[in-house]
Amino acid sequence: MNANLTRRQFILTATSAAGGLMIGIGAAPAMAEAATVVAQPWNEDNAHAANEIDAWIAIDPDDSILIRYQRSEMGQGSMTALPMIITEELQCDWSKVRIEYASPNRNIRENKVYGDMFSNGSRSVRASQKKMQQVGASARERLIAAAASRWNVPASECTAALSVVTHGPSGQTLRYGELTADAAEIKLTQEPVIKTPDKFTFIGTPMPRIDVVHKIDGSAKFGIDAQLPGIVFAAINACPVAGGKLKNVDDSALAGAPGVLQMIRLDNAVAVVAAGSYWRAKQALARLQPEWDVGAAGSVDSDQLSQAFHTALNETMVIARNDGDVDQAMSGAAKTFEAIYETPYLSHSPMEPMNATVHLQPDRLDVWVGTQAADEATEAAAKASGLKPEQVFVHNGFVGGGFGRRDASDEIVQAIAIAKVVQKPVKLVWTREEDTRQDKFRPHAVVAFKAAAGSDGLPTAWSMRVVTSSIWASVGRRPPAKGPEPQSVAGLVDNGYKVPNTRVEALIKNTHLPVWFWRAPGANQHVFAIESFLDEIASASGLDPYQVRRNLLEGKPDWLKVLDTAAEKGDWGKQLPRGTARGIAICEDTGSLCAQVAEVTVRPNGDVKVNRVTVALDTRYMVNPQTIAEQAEGSVIFGLTAALYGKITIKGGVPVQGNFDTYRMVRLAEAPKIDVHLVPSGGRVWGGAGEPATPPIAGAVANAIFAATGKRIRTLPIMDHDLSYGAV
Repeated sequence: MNANLTRRQFILTATSAAGGLMIGIGAAPAMAEAATVVAQPWNEDNAHAANEIDAWIAIDPDDSILIRYQRSEMGQGSMTALPMIITEELQCDWSKVRIEYASPNRNIRENKVYGDMFSNGSRSVRASQKKMQQVGASARERLIAAAASRWNVPASECTAALSVVTHGPSGQTLRYGELTADAAEIKLTQEPVIKTPDKFTFIGTPMPRIDVVHKIDGSAKFGIDAQLPGIVFAAINACPVAGGKLKNVDDSALAGAPGVLQMIRLDNAVAVVAAGSYWRAKQALARLQPEWDVGAAGSVDSDQLSQAFHTALNETMVIARNDGDVDQAMSGAAKTFEAIYETPYLSHSPMEPMNATVHLQPDRLDVWVGTQAADEATEAAAKASGLKPEQVFVHNGFVGGGFGRRDASDEIVQAIAIAKVVQKPVKLVWTREEDTRQDKFRPHAVVAFKAAAGSDGLPTAWSMRVVTSSIWASVGRRPPAKGPEPQSVAGLVDNGYKVPNTRVEALIKNTHLPVWFWRAPGANQHVFAIESFLDEIASASGLDPYQVRRNLLEGKPDWLKVLDTAAEKGDWGKQLPRGTARGIAICEDTGSLCAQVAEVTVRPNGDVKVNRVTVALDTRYMVNPQTIAEQAEGSVIFGLTAALYGKITIKGGVPVQGNFDTYRMVRLAEAPKIDVHLVPSGGRVWGGAGEPATPPIAGAVANAIFAATGKRIRTLPIMDHDLSYGAV
């Protein structure tokens, strides 16, 4: 490849040879005519701009409007959705909107003017919706007040639309760009009332994501893209056993290595710094053979952990839910059922590996990174550097995959420790293997079910006992004062089924492995378990799994709507050839409801092909239907990867899987056809969009496999099971 070829040129060249994708490239100019991202210099804070109305909005004389975005864009579309909410109330021209990341430093200096700055838990929209409406409405009213003052008329006689204020009786108009300076000086005596959803005219309109065109042409800046004058590059190798320490390392192996500047010993890691390129640092690091003090965890393997979790099922647990009298209902039941489901540790494995670039000076620290929580990253960087938070400037970039992993700041802390030694700007990049094995994993979990069924085959009681590890402990939070931490029972305690006797209990069992939030925490594994177990009950009673769910969701029209939509659009009940079958699953997560029907073919040799997934999703309200549908599609692929292939195996305390050859992803040829049907029901809350479509897919696929083969899957991943059956 030509070394001077740009990312955009490469995309155009590659796709023109293969065909197909060129249609998407051709659409880019039209997308650019809508709102766009400001290509800001990364060595400036951009905390203030001319023509500001407030910290959120600046309007230039040509009516171009700058809106600041306080969260993180990692493909979920909230960098489009939140400015859309502001635009709804501001009544501005969307085609003239520009968007830039808000400054975490300004947020600290100006008393949290932007509030929290995280993007996790599918909360970017639902936690910001009212605030964004208020920001837009306040700016609009100040612009109207400025115009009314110039005309010496009551503000009540003026309206705003498409970046123009109009005086109704006279027909006079003023553009927003003419009013900005005056509007900035106006203080409202009270905040205006924001619109209710029935009054929205722009929210709910499908819009292309504003970041896509920049990612197509290569102008988008990810954390890993940061470049600085005089920068040096660092590669790092942390103790392969979590919690272990560096015992010794001999740097004589680096003699003669080109460009190598220094080897740095950290408490639990060794790093090599090189000039010119990261590759030099990586190659030099590979020459080292550090000795580690791994402690007792160095003898731990996956089988031991699994056995310990299974044994713990008999220990006393914390009750999360206890309806009716489960024990009494079980004792007199005509039919009882028992099953244990188990799910493994998983890596986040974002496409962009963990990285951070830092420039540490005596009175200032600059950090270039892709983070899901820029404000928390600022605090962590301040603590690691010894500077005050107001002396730290985090320059957030686009995030090349987060899924919860980029809530932590371990890569930033490491880069700062290296910079303290070398006293130069440092770019630290983790290898793919380091990214996988030094992850903070999705927890291992074991769920034991017991159920009783009546004469009609429907469950009258069920008990669920969970053993898993504490995400809160890894984060540094204290345990809840009452009950288990929410993630340990998510997808179980909040199941929507009307089973009169329900008990859910949990036990925390921590290991040496750090665990973390992973897309739809808790629910991503527990929904597989409960939806598969419910299928077991239906099958044993000779009942249709879809109808069983309908009966148990009686009186819940929102749940029934998504269930019925998935079943209808997914052709539930229509005949299929031998070896092909459908499975169904449903859940609630982040305030949203999602049902899925998976159509799966299992060949006689056991090979599995997921042909089609039908998704019905109720996020209650929708800002941008296009990005919600895209998130559902991405969630299905993410969850399907975990269901089919995902596992981190532990041997000698060390995660075995390292790169995509051993930690597989669903590839393009394996991807199913995905149909998404959005059925928002409204109500009092706004649901999330980035996570609720992840939990159901494993259960839907596993249930389809059972329907096709008669083989029940109780442990993931599916690839570990022999699903072969007799030839047709």
